[in-house]
Amino acid sequence: MTAPVLIFAIGNESRGDDALGPLLLRDVDNYLKNKDHYQDIELLEDFQLQIEHAMDMKDRQRVLFIDAGMDTPAPFSFYRAKATGEPVLYSHALAPQALLDVYAQFYKEPSPDAYILCIKGESFELGEAPTQTAINHQALALDFIKQKLLDAVYWDDLIENKPR
Repeated sequence: MTAPVLIFAIGNESRGDDALGPLLLRDVDNYLKNKDHYQDIELLEDFQLQIEHAMDMKDRQRVLFIDAGMDTPAPFSFYRAKATGEPVLYSHALAPQALLDVYAQFYKEPSPDAYILCIKGESFELGEAPTQTAINHQALALDFIKQKLLDAVYWDDLIENKPR
């Protein structure tokens, strides 16, 4: 049976704060091991999204993409990902929104509800360790996941500044 929720971390641990997604995913995994939610959530990690990841979204109710971003408001942002409806012309390093388009094109159905949790990063240089500021942002993102996201029925209710 496919878990209804997929949490997908994107990032490269060799590039400083780009490691935040995979590091946060491991923290979520450790937290979930003793919780009732564990069987309802699948965790995946990769360096970047590719068209093949559309298959990982099949039969899910919700998908959460975790990533790090330089232009993200501190400490993190949480928002709904929406398909653009534009054809995907390349297959390397897709944005989550483009992956939703691939899903719709491939399966001929709307993608599952998808959200992005983007953690504010500062330095993405090859060979660097994550910055302390980014690690602090990651800790706040973990608190958000543990205290709000995992128990929320409607993730849209957790989005700040959403239109009413």
